[in-house]
Amino acid sequence: MLKNKALGKKGLTLITALMAVVLVVSGCGGSGGNSGSKKENWVSIEDRYTPDAETPAWQLDKKEETTELTWYVNADWWNTDFGKDVVTKKIKEDLNINIKFITGDDTKLNTFFAGGEMPDLITTFDSNSPVVQKAATWALPLNDLAEKYDPYFNKVAAQDTINWFQLKDGKTYGYPNYSNTQEDYDSGNIPAKTAFIIRKDVYEAIGKPAMGTPEEFRAALADIKKQFPALIPLGFNSIGEGTGSLGDVLQDFIGVPLEDENGGFYNRNLDEDYLTWVKAFNTVYRDGAISDDSFADDGTAFEEKVKAGKYATMMLDGTPQQGGNLQSFYSNNKGSEYIAIDGPQSTVGHAPTLNQSGITGWMISFITKENADPAKSIQLFTYLLSEEGQMLMNYGIEGETYQVNADGTVEFLPEVKDLQMNNSDTFKKDYRMGEFMFFGHDRHKALSGDAFPDAIKQMQEWGKGKLVPHFILENINPDQGTPEARSLTAINTKWNSTLVSMIRSKDDAAFDSLLNEYKKFLDDNNWDKITEVRNEKMKANKEKLGLK
Repeated sequence: MLKNKALGKKGLTLITALMAVVLVVSGCGGSGGNSGSKKENWVSIEDRYTPDAETPAWQLDKKEETTELTWYVNADWWNTDFGKDVVTKKIKEDLNINIKFITGDDTKLNTFFAGGEMPDLITTFDSNSPVVQKAATWALPLNDLAEKYDPYFNKVAAQDTINWFQLKDGKTYGYPNYSNTQEDYDSGNIPAKTAFIIRKDVYEAIGKPAMGTPEEFRAALADIKKQFPALIPLGFNSIGEGTGSLGDVLQDFIGVPLEDENGGFYNRNLDEDYLTWVKAFNTVYRDGAISDDSFADDGTAFEEKVKAGKYATMMLDGTPQQGGNLQSFYSNNKGSEYIAIDGPQSTVGHAPTLNQSGITGWMISFITKENADPAKSIQLFTYLLSEEGQMLMNYGIEGETYQVNADGTVEFLPEVKDLQMNNSDTFKKDYRMGEFMFFGHDRHKALSGDAFPDAIKQMQEWGKGKLVPHFILENINPDQGTPEARSLTAINTKWNSTLVSMIRSKDDAAFDSLLNEYKKFLDDNNWDKITEVRNEKMKANKEKLGLK
């Protein structure tokens, strides 16, 4: 999945956002209440249909005129076309609606709450933002919409997800895509997205060695450096302002605990097992197995090297996102393709705890109080969440774009598959399968071998049984605008530079000095208070999930 590129600008954007939040808060009659806030537009459906819990309301609605809806998506990159491709043309036809998409960034989003005309629907990406947390002041509750207009919604919405997004008033206003519940994890249908990979030709040439311990890891990379001098022995996701795949991704790979022995927040960055591996990375850096360029490369530079097979091995997160690059190398270099192996393993015996999309999901969509037709809008949510909508968004129309085989698997028709493989631009423009993914979910991709490129299927197979939900760690950071949030921003920046510097340390003494400096920085920047906030939020998460 793409990350939200519509990140707010500093300065004026922040001021605008804060003003918007003040306006939103002052417009409501208390936390989570609806009184005194934006007007609500509850339409009558008396002449249109009678809601039925066993039938989707869109199949009952007799409204003749086309419903015109405006849908704001807080991302400049969103495709605003509607009704021209196979997917949205079918949605338009089935629901008798027309959607005008509007896009923008956080500045534009906040203008709606500063007195601008509200769109009918809003999709944003940050579940911790003040806009989302104050949704009761500007959005209609999905619980009430379902009860009044479309009780079938409750059959297709995940109850755990509904509970997760519940606000203080006990109601839920937004619903996400890619929200994975415990049931989804247990199903085995969610593919892993993390792997330690190595070029097959390289792996065979060095004798397929184990790389589980720091000593084995170092020896294997030394052999690679000697036998394949043109390759970069070890690569990893671009770091930027974060940690790439060397922070929590590596922690998950070696199974660093998600909580302390008392069920509270655990600083995984200071876990001894993890630091042993960070020191191992420093050792191989000093051996010349990590390029200095890897610390400066942006996402584009990293992807180009993946596509060209420049890395002999990689700690890779986001295999589906790199699927196109990996497939390109695979198609042009048979026998040299990347494969997943066990790679680094815990020095204390922990099993991997790979992460995937959590219960919070990604895009969160709302029906606003000024919505022109909330009945039709909740019908749209129900439609897209249903099996019918999910199949449409992923595969199109049966008989026209895909077929269902005797074993229940799904595959694109030959001409559609050919377009997907050889002309992706036309495929997106004419069909749009896999792109229009409001309320999309990975479990439907398990139905088809066409859902992922061949290059990553072995990696996903390797990851089976290694996924562990990280629900308790979701949304536990301090609220925006608080002193603790400002301290955490500084700490995260410090950790970014510390991690890079530790891996590039000239010796063990320099490594230890940097680590001690980071520990002192924590003490000097409200770490105890940040931990208190996280402990409280972890406790609340467990209550939502029914965990002890």
